[in-house]
Amino acid sequence: MSLSTLLPSLSTSPVSAAYTRLTEVFPGMRVDEIAEREPLPTGAGWLGAADLAAGGPVLDEFLAWDAAQVVRDYGQEARPDVVATFGLHRYAWPACLLITVPWFLQRRVPRLPVGAVAFHRTQGRMAVRTGEFACLPDDPAAGLPGARVVPDEEALRAEVRAAVAEHLGPLLDVFAPRMRRGPRALWGMATDEIVEGLWYVGSLVDDEPRAMAELELLLPGGVRPYVGTPGFRELTGGSGEPLPTRDRASCCLYYTLRPDDTCVTCPRTCDADRVAKLAAAEAVTEAVTEAAAQASAQL
Repeated sequence: MSLSTLLPSLSTSPVSAAYTRLTEVFPGMRVDEIAEREPLPTGAGWLGAADLAAGGPVLDEFLAWDAAQVVRDYGQEARPDVVATFGLHRYAWPACLLITVPWFLQRRVPRLPVGAVAFHRTQGRMAVRTGEFACLPDDPAAGLPGARVVPDEEALRAEVRAAVAEHLGPLLDVFAPRMRRGPRALWGMATDEIVEGLWYVGSLVDDEPRAMAELELLLPGGVRPYVGTPGFRELTGGSGEPLPTRDRASCCLYYTLRPDDTCVTCPRTCDADRVAKLAAAEAVTEAVTEAAAQASAQL
């Protein structure tokens, strides 16, 4: 039996199925895979991650977009460090998913240095050139070109940490002076991007408890260069229902624009306010689900 028969989903790459599933549950993000010898897309809104990591005028233009969006959305200008923090977050959150989602769904970890990724921020698209990837010994893809077999789950988690650090490291270096943060704060932000992205996708694929458990193992604390743990904990709602939450390892600086409306995972937000925010969000979700069900029944 041929390898293509055993692995029909690998016609593009060993992580194609994970990217397809990601777009199915999160249409706001689409991943285009680029063949090994093909160039990454350029022009018409595309920006290479390597170009962004080089800084200079490219970074200036990138952050000008975020500065304009703040004025448009909030009717006020943001401090330059706040703009830089927002800009890095808007790139790093989906970039981390390029690595964590294949690990979570397929137990495969692609290595994606900045030269292998481009993105189109207004269309929610990312282009990747996948090549080397790590996998476990019993993975059917272990014999494919580019496969690097690691012995166990902990070794695979180490590959996730290394792959994210390889990609984000150059970007953190170039954003650091704009953000006015030291290495500890920057890598705390990287921890948050990993956790919040996969936590969200885990809920979309109806596997939130496993995503939380996997993240606890991935970032147990004390694994450099990362700072902090996922910080998950559980609150109790007004009817006794469990409400999962977490404490961020870094600050997103949203409070500088809306001091009275802090994020639900912000350490500044007290538990009573968290319960109120989470309960309100759950009520909205239930109302939307019920309305959709009623509309479907009337068709």
